[in-house]
Amino acid sequence: ADLPERVGIFHDQINLDSIWVSAQVAFFVTLLATAVGTCGAFLFEQENFPFKQLLYLLMIAPLVIPGVILGISILMFSTTLGAYFEESWNVDVGLFRPGFWLVVLGQFSFISTLVALVVSARLKKFDPTLEEAALNLGANRFEVIWHITLKFLRPAIIGAGAVAFLMSFENFNTTLFLVGSEATLPINLYLQVRDGSTPVINAISFLLITGTSVLALANLYFSRKKD
Repeated sequence: ADLPERVGIFHDQINLDSIWVSAQVAFFVTLLATAVGTCGAFLFEQENFPFKQLLYLLMIAPLVIPGVILGISILMFSTTLGAYFEESWNVDVGLFRPGFWLVVLGQFSFISTLVALVVSARLKKFDPTLEEAALNLGANRFEVIWHITLKFLRPAIIGAGAVAFLMSFENFNTTLFLVGSEATLPINLYLQVRDGSTPVINAISFLLITGTSVLALANLYFSRKKD
């Protein structure tokens, strides 16, 4: 006799694949957003240049734009740009088509802003005389930034990275318009829940809530401990 079909999270290959896709997207978004957001924090807190306020407003704009509008805008822009490259140079740029990397870039466009704001808040508390003292003692600029400034910013960078990962993993509005054949977990759950809730969906939702809460509490604990 045939064995009964197993039902559960670890026997649902579609959901397992979507979890893996979401984890990969969140990983790359976190790397890009943390690197660019930290550089942006240095730029706005320690440098003066023309049109600084205008550039700052442009940076925070993605945070106030609804995710649906942001997703549609990115899709239209990438589609237009892809069509231009194909018509002008007969080059098919896969990056401009809905898919994995377009999702990464779409989420990066607003998550990096959040990282910049978090790191900037920490950088405002930094005492610049520490850098001056290190330079006077013979350290070069790279050593000062690596051993003093970034060490001071480490709790904020780690916290911002954790928030970036969680925001990317659970993002739905923007991702919905940019995803290709490989659906992320929120998109996959949305497609399944339209046909009715199942025990597997409920279990995944519970694990997501639990995992997010544990990660948030751990990040809060270690951030305060380092402070």
